[in-house]
Amino acid sequence: MASENQTVVSGFILLGFSDLSPQIQQFLFLLLLLFYLLAVMGNLLVLIILTVDPVFHTPMYFFLRILAFMEICLTSTIIPKTLTNLLSEDRSISFLGCALQMYFTFIVGVEESMILAIMAFDRYIAICNPFHYSTIMNKRKCISMAVGSWIISIWLQIVQIIFIFSLPFCRSRVIHHFFCDIPPVLKLSCTDTYLNDIICMTITVLVGFIPFLIIVSSYAYIISTVLRMNSREGRRKAFSTCSSHLAVVVLFYGTVMLAYLQPDTDSSDGRILAVFYCVINPTLNPMIYSLRNKEVKGALRKSIWGKENISFMQ
Repeated sequence: MASENQTVVSGFILLGFSDLSPQIQQFLFLLLLLFYLLAVMGNLLVLIILTVDPVFHTPMYFFLRILAFMEICLTSTIIPKTLTNLLSEDRSISFLGCALQMYFTFIVGVEESMILAIMAFDRYIAICNPFHYSTIMNKRKCISMAVGSWIISIWLQIVQIIFIFSLPFCRSRVIHHFFCDIPPVLKLSCTDTYLNDIICMTITVLVGFIPFLIIVSSYAYIISTVLRMNSREGRRKAFSTCSSHLAVVVLFYGTVMLAYLQPDTDSSDGRILAVFYCVINPTLNPMIYSLRNKEVKGALRKSIWGKENISFMQ
């Protein structure tokens, strides 16, 4: 029994998509690889452009750079291991590897939630209190907010990971998912996980629900302010500056809520939703920001086709 428990603790098996036929797994490998490359290259391109071009050295684009960096981290934490498992019969992952994957995955998720809230607050100040924008959203305060969000993300996840992986795992080694997610890992514990559930719920409220309330409140004030504007052009520009951020918020919170707020979700449905927020959303986000933002779109054209061709294309 002792050796069996030691075997369980030494690692897990990611079931992933092994229930699918080999042909479907090969097709899924190519599909995920394509989306992974698009996600990394798209976010990397946005990150480089926003960093190199001085036009984008503003608070809004500062946080957008962080968002692009996090999308790269999220996909790179999960998808390479998933691709390997799709081509290999060995789907094992070490105890430490599982802990690290869960740790970095949720650091990115928590950080993205807070950055989206900060970006909503930035838009609120820019539209509802424009005369104090440069004072409230100066460089020092933006860096402080970014660093503070990282510190909160890192320490909250350290606490959560310690509580989860200090549990005894003496049931099955099989994780019914393609990465080490909290709910399927907790199901493998042979002890009461009530305390862990309370901790997870508390962290969810702190880093999920509170940022969501900030976003909703910010947009309530933004909409109220914009509707009071006399100029139709002013209203159009105000909504235009928020549309890309709002689209990303809907994608992020929509998929996360569907994945985690349905306790009886079928495992196959859970995997599909997880694919969306792990690779589909990071692929779509750079497209949303580049297509909905004229400045970013112009910079992308300039970087791809050259300065000489911009006037011709426009």
